[in-house]
Amino acid sequence: MAPPLIQLKDIRLTFGGTPLLSGVELNVAPSERVCLIGRNGSGKSTLLKIAAGLAEPDGGMRFVQPGATVRYLPQEPDFGEHKTTLAYVESGLAPGDDQHQARYLLEQLGLTGDENPHNVSGGEARRAALAYVLAPSPDILLLDEPTNHLDLATIEWLEQELDSRRSALVIISHDRRFLTNLSRSTAWLDRGKIKQIDRGFASFETWRDEVLAEEERDQHKLDRKIVDEEHWLRHGVSGRRKRNVKRLANLHTLRDQRRNYRGTAGTASLAAAEAEQSGKLVIEAKGVTKAYGERKIVESFSTRIQRGDRLGIIGPNGAGKTTLVNLLTGGMQPDSGTIRLGANLETATLDQHRESLDPKSTLAEALTGGRGDQIMVGGKPKHVVGYMKDFLFAQEQRGTPVEVLSGGERGRLMLARALAKPSNLLVLDEPTNDLDLETLDVLEEMLGDYEGTVILISHDRDFLDRVVTSVIAPEGNGKWIEYAGGYTDMLTQRGADLKRETAKAQAPAEKKEERPAAPASSPKRKLSFNEKHALETLPKRMETLQADIAKLQRVLDDPNLYAKDRKGFDDTSAAIAKAHEDLSAAEERWLELEMLREEIEQA
Repeated sequence: MAPPLIQLKDIRLTFGGTPLLSGVELNVAPSERVCLIGRNGSGKSTLLKIAAGLAEPDGGMRFVQPGATVRYLPQEPDFGEHKTTLAYVESGLAPGDDQHQARYLLEQLGLTGDENPHNVSGGEARRAALAYVLAPSPDILLLDEPTNHLDLATIEWLEQELDSRRSALVIISHDRRFLTNLSRSTAWLDRGKIKQIDRGFASFETWRDEVLAEEERDQHKLDRKIVDEEHWLRHGVSGRRKRNVKRLANLHTLRDQRRNYRGTAGTASLAAAEAEQSGKLVIEAKGVTKAYGERKIVESFSTRIQRGDRLGIIGPNGAGKTTLVNLLTGGMQPDSGTIRLGANLETATLDQHRESLDPKSTLAEALTGGRGDQIMVGGKPKHVVGYMKDFLFAQEQRGTPVEVLSGGERGRLMLARALAKPSNLLVLDEPTNDLDLETLDVLEEMLGDYEGTVILISHDRDFLDRVVTSVIAPEGNGKWIEYAGGYTDMLTQRGADLKRETAKAQAPAEKKEERPAAPASSPKRKLSFNEKHALETLPKRMETLQADIAKLQRVLDDPNLYAKDRKGFDDTSAAIAKAHEDLSAAEERWLELEMLREEIEQA
């Protein structure tokens, strides 16, 4: 077995109170690919800094193979005094490195190299930092949330680039798909210690549940043993003094074990404060167009969003996702076309940008708006400490300034503020950024239970597959197409690689004619006979059902019906409920087929 490139042994670190790291062991061999998993605040980023030699532990040993090159990607890169992104990337190259790699990688990541690194967006800063760590082709890459602020095309490019390299990897990420595709072993940092298996992230959750179940059984056995020993202490002490003293010492040891046991942290209790139900129709867009100068952002876009839909919007950074959402929700007027909003809409919005948080305010002030100890949750007052605990904040953090919170903690804070407002339409812009996997699971469950409608902008492929019922993707020059199902379903329907397609979406309009023809082996999708028949007959079916509902409603409008004909009232009520269900099913089927027909015609 090859000697490790990096070895951490008995790493200990305490910031007062409970140790953050307690005897951590981590070995990374050449070409090994490790995903470092743990909850927000468990010490993952700190451990990665220690591995990179940028932070000192209280105790323990760090060993790096002599001559091995290490590059560390922080969550927030420091560009120093560099005037351009190219100068920044070139500063990380050693004399023997390929100097052309700096510009090549910047171009691959969509940068020119002339950008001022101090004035770029979060996504551009992350791309420049990735070029900086990749350019020297190091022996080991330590990557802290490498996919944050990246669009889907760049994430998939990064996956392929890392997969093609021989560098060892240690990756912290909340992106399940990214970890599954790249990792070959898993290091789980839990309660200050690391447990490690030679299997990738795909096996992690099953393994974690087995470990926790075994731990729970062990604690149950320990509790039973303590009870037995305490019973002996009260009723069984006799005769042999030496034996009794030893048994009493064993009891004290067992009690110490139980007292020092650090149980798993609780899970977040996310729940959206729901308003009264909205109308069946939430948003209807017809022929919506929006442009800035000659640049078309949205061109002739139409959709119909109904109550309970979960709509995912994807696309490259700068494609116009936020503009599209603002148009759909009425926050921006289109240049042409119409937007119709349904009745009784109450919208809550989570913005990916966290500038709305005052960094100097405390956690409690950010939740209450600086108004006392109560926060209104769903129109009802709740003590701020209780609400903080729902989102995994400790009572002691009440006075913590926002500026010292971790990225994951700020993400939970933004969720807490958004979900407190009563809503039946949730608009979430990159809600998964910086959240740990457990909180992502709870957020997913919350959205599954939410009875309203969800519009979600996200670059997290796994989260999209788990949550949304349809995906809107850009096709270039302002064209957006809606696909039924999640992200993987969208790729299947497109029949093309996402990276290639999004590159086309960003290409200038005049080059669109250069798109290669589809291979002859990929026949064009056609509507089946049953689909054509349903598309033709469903409108008539919907008209008939609407007429039946109107007729039944006139019967129920008789105020004396219940008193004079109880059975007739019950039968009519059941019939109108069934007619509404049938109408809803017919409308949804027709909409699905109509969208499919439009996709086929535009293909």
